[in-house]
Amino acid sequence: MELKGIHHLTAVSADIAGNRRFYTEVLGMRLVKRSVNQDDVSAYHLFYADAVGTPGTDVTFFDWSVPPERRGTHSIVRTHLRVTSRETLEWWDARLRERGVANGGVTEVDGRATLYFEDPEGQRLALVDDGGAGDAPVPWDASPVPAESQVRGLGPIVMSVPELEPTEQVLTRVMNMRRAREYVHPDEARHTVVVYEMGEGGPHAELHVAVQPDLPVVRPGAGGVHHVAFRTPNEEEYHGWTQRLREMRIPNSGEIDRYYFREPNGILFEIATDGPGFAVDEDAATLGESVVLPPFLEPQRERILAGLKPIG
Repeated sequence: MELKGIHHLTAVSADIAGNRRFYTEVLGMRLVKRSVNQDDVSAYHLFYADAVGTPGTDVTFFDWSVPPERRGTHSIVRTHLRVTSRETLEWWDARLRERGVANGGVTEVDGRATLYFEDPEGQRLALVDDGGAGDAPVPWDASPVPAESQVRGLGPIVMSVPELEPTEQVLTRVMNMRRAREYVHPDEARHTVVVYEMGEGGPHAELHVAVQPDLPVVRPGAGGVHHVAFRTPNEEEYHGWTQRLREMRIPNSGEIDRYYFREPNGILFEIATDGPGFAVDEDAATLGESVVLPPFLEPQRERILAGLKPIG
């Protein structure tokens, strides 16, 4: 069994209306699903992706009124979004500056042209030149970003741990990732980042682990990441992962419509199938325009909608 790459990443926003504006109007991603957090139906769960929500393209947010994250280790610390070239990154540098989004300019990190920036709540992001690797996304015709410059999907996810060995054991022995290389942390030269590959490898199929024993422990909050999900192609392999985690005695949520477990430093992982896709329960032409609820919540629709904030 082999994971194919990054499936999605879910973060936390305390300003969900501003969040929608930034990800759709500045980053030009499509809001492909409006739903609610199934454990807290007063909170939106928004999904941004390419035009159709191709697996590996979506960044999602829980709408929680919480204080900002206090940054630290035991956490996911940066989310990369892939684009086509260094020239595209230069275009994005200008676009972000025009819209008041500070960034560090195009630089090279781990041998790839990269542009670091943050969203309005401090979510640490980066655009990275993927060299054309990974599944081809579907451009969104209504995006304010030209098709050739649109975000192609998720790139490497960077997480921070104080001790590498327990995490590496889970990544390589349980999840079948491969240790590929390491590089000096771009912000902290005393720290090392170790790269693990999945599937065919490449920026869409990498997890980068920064070893940072001298950082404080994270306090979760707005602008932070809740979990990262990895791709498995179908339900047969999904069930196989259930058996494997049980055999390896890894505590997990069991098979629900979201399948969670924690690596040894407490960072939450999910395994998710590529199907059935975002259009399974709404028209592809109107994705994200109305709130979609799972069947077990439909009887409560009126009450749930009344409790949600307007987001435009």
